[in-house]
Amino acid sequence: MLSYEELLDRLYDSLPEEAKAPARFEIPRAEVEIHGKNTVIKNIKQIAEVFRRDPKHLVKFLTKELATSAVWEGDRIKLKGKFPPPVIQKKIVLYAQDYVLCPVCGKPDTRIISMGGVKMLKCDACGAISPLREL
Repeated sequence: MLSYEELLDRLYDSLPEEAKAPARFEIPRAEVEIHGKNTVIKNIKQIAEVFRRDPKHLVKFLTKELATSAVWEGDRIKLKGKFPPPVIQKKIVLYAQDYVLCPVCGKPDTRIISMGGVKMLKCDACGAISPLREL
């Protein structure tokens, strides 16, 4: 019969490598400029790349959360209205918590899948599947 420690070691060895890796994910800072009555996020595509998400999904989230509209200007977006950088950053952190980080293990190794027409967050690190709030 195996001891408790041996069973734990066996379980740890069977985990995927992503689950064993130390925390390496950092939420990027938004580069925000206010131009008159508009707010420009200069690095929106880079933020979406770090999150491994479609930039359109991130922008849709931001426009709903900020109750405004957005226009693409190359690799950046222009939001209608003045939004200070801390407000934008808070919304980006909220997006990461809701649509990127696994609610079970906290890892960013997730992807959005559809199961029976319902959007779910599938974690490649721990295997958890969690329902997502629809945008």
